[in-house]
Amino acid sequence: MPIPHLAALSQAKPVQLLKGIRRGLEKESLRVGNDGTLAQTPHAQTLGSALTHESITTDFSEALLEFITPPVNTPEEALRILDRIHRFTYSQIGDERLWVNSMPCVIGADSDIPVARYGNSHSGTMKTIYRLGLGLRYGRAMQTIAGIHYNFSLPDEFWLWLHEFEGSSEALCEFKTRRYFDLIRNFRRNYWLLIYLFGAAPAVCSSFVEGRQHKLEAFNGDGHTLHAPYATSLRMGDLGYNSEVQKSLVVCYNNLRSYLSTLCSAISRPYGPYSELGVKDSDGQYQQLSAGVLQIENEFYSPIRPKNPAKRGETALAALNNRGVEYIEVRCLDLNPFMPLGIDAQQMRFIDSFLLHCLLTESPETDEVDYRSTQENQQRIVYRGHEPGLKLLCNGGERELGEWAFQLLGEVDAMAELLDSAWGGDQYRGAVGVQRAKVKGEIATPAQQILAEMQEQNLNFYHWAMQKAEQHRRYFLERPLDSDSVRDFSREAEESLLKQRRVEAEDKGSFEEFLSHYYAQYMCCQG
Repeated sequence: MPIPHLAALSQAKPVQLLKGIRRGLEKESLRVGNDGTLAQTPHAQTLGSALTHESITTDFSEALLEFITPPVNTPEEALRILDRIHRFTYSQIGDERLWVNSMPCVIGADSDIPVARYGNSHSGTMKTIYRLGLGLRYGRAMQTIAGIHYNFSLPDEFWLWLHEFEGSSEALCEFKTRRYFDLIRNFRRNYWLLIYLFGAAPAVCSSFVEGRQHKLEAFNGDGHTLHAPYATSLRMGDLGYNSEVQKSLVVCYNNLRSYLSTLCSAISRPYGPYSELGVKDSDGQYQQLSAGVLQIENEFYSPIRPKNPAKRGETALAALNNRGVEYIEVRCLDLNPFMPLGIDAQQMRFIDSFLLHCLLTESPETDEVDYRSTQENQQRIVYRGHEPGLKLLCNGGERELGEWAFQLLGEVDAMAELLDSAWGGDQYRGAVGVQRAKVKGEIATPAQQILAEMQEQNLNFYHWAMQKAEQHRRYFLERPLDSDSVRDFSREAEESLLKQRRVEAEDKGSFEEFLSHYYAQYMCCQG
């Protein structure tokens, strides 16, 4: 990390700018019945419209809830909001539970996994067809995997200070965008550490891999549970959001233009096997949005994304093209089943420190060799992260995991010290200290804890996960919201349903015209 940044930021006035960091959470959870099977009930109307509600929606399936907090200034505030959403949701879903693990419950055939529905508007229809396409291309089971997305941004006051400190002649928007891409490249070099420290998916029900090739083994001789003994996060491996055609993509993160170009090209380029499937089925109904390598940019799974809130009818890439990067979204975090909300303030403080390190450390541009090294390190960490003596690819050679982890943690600790200076206390450095203890083997990682508890209690994954789901269900139900809060949530739900009806009423033209206009934006993003 350049010493001038650290020294300059340590001054009283600049360091206070770090208090303006904002973070938000997007947390996915499957709804399941009291037997752990995927809920077949539709998204509850009392939760509002999945299309227009700002904090309660669905992801791939009607049964896959997604809770969203606004960007806020402290981890505690984000968790408080997320807690309230959980408590309201539990009051509306009867005897169903929220699955607390990233890897899904007992699932059956694809036809048993209901695709999310968003009403009759053009935008709602598009969202459903996109999901039908994901199921067609990858199978629906893969789409039932859940995780937490961590949204992170620095305030404009910080960017103004950094812009002046670095003597940039760029417009502020261009400067922010360039420096966010610096952050992203460093994140991609080092995010294996997050998977190692916070991975919480070392095992899965055998039903998830039914009929699929895999390299897992039975847990304790019980064929109902499959695992990898040294695994961290099966969600991030080839059982998760991966495909051969996506593996062939090399998305360039050197700057906004190269990023837009490579993704837009993948969206615009037809892929033979998808063309053979057909955009429409034999009855003339849409079953995917296009035959492109990607239907839309969201189909490309990346551990981190540059983001700018898209306006109605605007693609995510067009939003970036038009207004630059406003925040980044970290996407490699598993649900921690030991925590009712799947994440806690200590983990969030470490992530803040880690991301600040990614921003302020020198970030060389990358090439295809770097890209492939990152992919290989991800696979090693996913399946062998806790293997003694594991080595990762680094600068053209290999490096022992523990040695590299301790170096990174030392550098992240300097960022934590800055954040503690801004806020007072030592909670940020304390968060780094806990992660250092994991690398030393003094504290178990979540993945290690899961396998150890299953072993000690002689439980397979299903029974262990059901036990945790029931514990967390009681935790929320025993703390009901007050009547005023319930009324506020109910009013928000009703307003979202009204908004959906307005969106449907305002549609003009045919769906085909809407789709054509939508896809035309990708041509503009290619320049």
